[in-house]
Amino acid sequence: MFLHTSRLQFEAKPTQPDAHYARKLQELIGGAYGEMTVTMQYLFQGWNCRMEGKYKDLIMDVATEEIGHVEMIATMVARLLEGAPSEVTAKAVADDPVVAAVIGGMDPQQAIVSGGGPTLSDSNGVPWNGRFIVASGNLMADFRANVAAEAQGRLQTARLYNMTDDPGVRDMLRFNLARDTAHQNMWLAAIEELQEDGLEGPIVPSALFDEEHQEHAATIWHNSDGPAGQEGRWASGPTPDGAHEFSYVTEPAPLGEKASAPAPDPLLYATSPANLGLIEKAIRKLT
Repeated sequence: MFLHTSRLQFEAKPTQPDAHYARKLQELIGGAYGEMTVTMQYLFQGWNCRMEGKYKDLIMDVATEEIGHVEMIATMVARLLEGAPSEVTAKAVADDPVVAAVIGGMDPQQAIVSGGGPTLSDSNGVPWNGRFIVASGNLMADFRANVAAEAQGRLQTARLYNMTDDPGVRDMLRFNLARDTAHQNMWLAAIEELQEDGLEGPIVPSALFDEEHQEHAATIWHNSDGPAGQEGRWASGPTPDGAHEFSYVTEPAPLGEKASAPAPDPLLYATSPANLGLIEKAIRKLT
């Protein structure tokens, strides 16, 4: 059960309308790393969590918080659009408000489809996609994905912060930046605690180690012409899981035979050596 209050999690009041910036802000709603993505990612991680207790409660806490972020930014977009089409029209193309909105940088769908409000899409009007989310059921894999999602979200928020001088917009984005900081630290702490609790190791999944080819479990292959790859921590010394020693292969050799696809099914009519002479035979039959 979810309960909604009409008060926003943080204030979302721009100083003045700005249709162009409203379109940019759509990225934080429906982009690959927008608030809709982390909302649904955390909700499905929580629903998929098979273990009651602190980890599931944490996931559901932040998932529900993210719903409020979607509402907050959606409200900001609507307020940035309020009055913007008519103002832009007056300055640009007085007789054609739709063209004026486009010229002013506004997403036409915000006027045509959502009636001057936000849409569930990114800054180019591409609809949000459920494939953006990661919810595997493995908490270590999911929490690492969460750190990356929060990092990308904070990066985009920082870029958008520098694209506006509006004090009201910037004030809301300062809150978003702070929450993204908190969430990155939170997921990093949860990753550490998963290991401390003995629930997961640094390698996901913590299984099938005896099945893998151990001789290839710690080698780093030099497969580009960049010369500095072997200077990193990953080229020598113990691996983070403590089970191997890194080594750097400067001249890796292929371990498999020549890559050749098998002969195709003749009814698929793929071009292959088996086709030699078939065209001539077919022509002779016709003539």
